[in-house]
Amino acid sequence: MGHPDWKETVYAVLAKKHEQDYADAHRHLRAAKGNNTPASRLNLLESSSDAGDMGTPGFEHPPTTGVIYVMERAAAKGWKYGDKTWGNFGQGAPEVGHIPDAPARPMTITMHENEFEYAPVAGLKTLREAVANLYNVRYREGKTSKYTWENVCIVPGGRAGLTRMAASIGDTNVGFFLPEYTAYEALLNIFKRMVPIPTPLEKESAYHITPKRLYKEIQARGLGVVVSSNPSNPTGQLTEGDELREWVNVCRTTKTTLVLDEFYSSYIYTHPDEPGKCISSAEYVDDVNIDPVVIIDGMTKNFRLPGWRVCWIIGPKEYISSMASSGSFLEGGANHPLQQAAIALLEPSRAKQDAIALQNHFRMKRAYVLDRLASFNIPVNIPPMATFYIWLDLNNLPEPYCNGLTFFEACLDEKVIVVPGIFFDINPGKRRDLAQSPYQGFVRLSFGPAMEELKIGLDGMERLLKRIGHITVA
Repeated sequence: MGHPDWKETVYAVLAKKHEQDYADAHRHLRAAKGNNTPASRLNLLESSSDAGDMGTPGFEHPPTTGVIYVMERAAAKGWKYGDKTWGNFGQGAPEVGHIPDAPARPMTITMHENEFEYAPVAGLKTLREAVANLYNVRYREGKTSKYTWENVCIVPGGRAGLTRMAASIGDTNVGFFLPEYTAYEALLNIFKRMVPIPTPLEKESAYHITPKRLYKEIQARGLGVVVSSNPSNPTGQLTEGDELREWVNVCRTTKTTLVLDEFYSSYIYTHPDEPGKCISSAEYVDDVNIDPVVIIDGMTKNFRLPGWRVCWIIGPKEYISSMASSGSFLEGGANHPLQQAAIALLEPSRAKQDAIALQNHFRMKRAYVLDRLASFNIPVNIPPMATFYIWLDLNNLPEPYCNGLTFFEACLDEKVIVVPGIFFDINPGKRRDLAQSPYQGFVRLSFGPAMEELKIGLDGMERLLKRIGHITVA
């Protein structure tokens, strides 16, 4: 009787290891806080005599997904804030240091005694005026209808803006497109008056939403509100020009409120001959107090100041009044001294200089990351038109690493952090089974970090791809 072929033995061992990697990746996610079922939690409380298992009576832990889950898993593998040996492609924020040709950033703040007081819940009037002026200069030259301070509400961060918006929505169907920003999941689930209705987008259409499709979704599903990120997080795709104009027209004629998360409106790569060009639906609003268009943006991404938590909502006065009222019981408003400090940064000529520097710098990083990925035989067939994200298709990797969760866990072993694509298949109320999600085979990769960190992360990814046999070792 002959001995088994040694190659077959090796392949069998590797196959078992791959199966284990896949199972472990999904087991970790199921075991995370808030991801177990209510029934299993109740059984634990009833059967356990351990005081440590009492849980939190009357409270329910939200599901642990998205960037929170990613960073918790990275920490379990040894990552710490400030650790320069890791490549954090999961980062949902831009680098915050100086970049070439950008205006100097304030490093100190001089405060006045009145800034120890609460700021108004809707924000300082002077900052609201500065935001309105920036939008009028950028997007509304030659138009009769202009934004004023009454069309602006200042909020303590983008999530706070989205939360105020959600708290103001009545009994209506709310449409959104997949894949979408992970924070929308809890947001669309907590406020029970709205009914969230998803529409999955496909890679065959380059995750593009035509005005015709938008109209069809509104009419067929009876949508009262549509919420979308544009530019898109996570795909980096962009609706602009005549198509964005038609989006606004569709929502105007159907009397549907269009809520647009425009946090990446300066990260535009489609107009290299127009330095500093930013994209906003504000350009296509006819009457700022009638057209049902609500915009959320801020200092976080476009001014690279995420730690300031100074953002804004722009829309018709009646909408803004609602947002101010909801803020009074939600979070009370944004930081007073930092609102004051933000005013000077919104001066239009300075803001344009900032946008030009940002686009040049991030366009360079985008090209570097795309070139490295192509050299790894992972071409990006739908490159980002905007943002600092790459929606990376893993379909040509070997099993099980073509699965986003498994690839994510394997990257952690090389000190690289990415975000599994399944987290962007947002699923309010857990109404759908995500086992067959069309986004299982993707990860989101951020080129927000500084170039040195991008190099470290891509070197780690290259080691992984060599280890699993996707790249031939010379």
